This record gives sequence, C-alpha cells and structure tokens, in this order.
Amino acid sequence: MQTDFEILYEDNHIIVVVKPNNILSQSDNTNDIDMLTLIKNYLKEKYHKPGNVYLGLVHRLDRPVSGVMVFAKTSKAASRLSTQVQKHLLKKEYMAVVHDDGTLKDEGEFIDYIAKDADNNSFITDEEHGKYAELYYKVVERNKLLNLTLVSIDLKTGRHHQIRIQFSSRHFPLYGDQRYGLQDKKQIALHAYKLEFSHPISGEKMIFISKPSQNDIWINFKI
Repeated sequence: MQTDFEILYEDNHIIVVVKPNNILSQSDNTNDIDMLTLIKNYLKEKYHKPGNVYLGLVHRLDRPVSGVMVFAKTSKAASRLSTQVQKHLLKKEYMAVVHDDGTLKDEGEFIDYIAKDADNNSFITDEEHGKYAELYYKVVERNKLLNLTLVSIDLKTGRHHQIRIQFSSRHFPLYGDQRYGLQDKKQIALHAYKLEFSHPISGEKMIFISKPSQNDIWINFKI
C-alpha cells in the first residue's frame, strides 16, 4: 500500500510514523494536506473501514519540521498518551543544524520564558508574561567551513516554536528557519529524531529513532 509517510510501528492502539517536511500535523484554514488525514485515509483503506476512522492527535510538530510522531487509534490510548504528555513522560529529542560563529559551547541548557504574539510569533519575555521553557543541547559535529553546527536537543518543555526562538535569541538561528533565522529560502534543518513513551495499554517502554533524510544541508554532517 502506498503512503506518503514512513510507518515505524503499528498495533491496535497506536501508530508511529515519520512526518515529512512541510506537512501539517493537523488541518488548518489553508486546507493543505495534514498527517491526521493522511493516516486516517491509510487506516480506512488498509482495514476497509466504511465510516469515519478514529485517530487521536497526541502531540504536534511545526509544519516545516520533520520527525517521529505517535497517534492514538483508540480514545483510551489517546487519553493515556495525553496524560504522559502533560506529565512530561513523553520525551522528544531533536537534531538541528544551527548557524555558529564558533562561540556555541559544546553543551548547555537554555532556560527562558516564552510568549506568543498576535502573528503567531514566539518571543522571549519574563516570568510574569511568558511560559517556562527549558531545553538541553549537545554539539554533535561542527562544520567550520560552513560555520554550521549539528546539535542534538533534549526538549524538556514543548512551547510554541521553542527550539527555534531559544537558539535564535542567542544568535545561533537554525539553518533554513524562515521565521526566526536568515530568511534564506532554505528548508529548515530541524528533525524530531527520537521519541520515547510508555505504551498506553501494555506499559512497555517504547523508543523510536529516525535519522534526518540525507539531503540538503544534512549531507554535510556524519549522521
């Protein structure tokens, strides 16, 4: 069966997929194709379901960002996975390529307070006006010729555009970030490569890894 996305795992309760770049997690007013619709269509065709297919959205990735996502195939699974998200038990790690003038430390922790304006842009503010945002990063590889650095990111909180604004505000914008970066018309180099959670029914620890596709700027690093 042909699909527009990679399936990493599927059982009666969940489906884990790799979202491609530039596809919505769920539909919006653009009416462009989204992952919820794509997966519902896949399930409807695979299992010959005549009516509507239930699929629960547990978490999101920004439209230009690729990476691992889990969706719930039952309401019970959706509820239990959502609880894990709320308790920060569903863990996401990312890979990103950032512009680096050589001053980015080998590893570090970013702690800020983030708010969102009327145009859907995130910005750094104070504790009174923003939401707590925390991430931890490690440098994986530096490309001094291009002044670019590959980092892995352990996202502790999931604020709107958090990774993008936290790096940009420190003058290390993500490569290809049209909103907070150099607006160079490139594809953003941000990929959710690792997802970890407990199976909503069995409780089994589940870990899924997907490396970025080896094209565009990623080919300049040994991933």
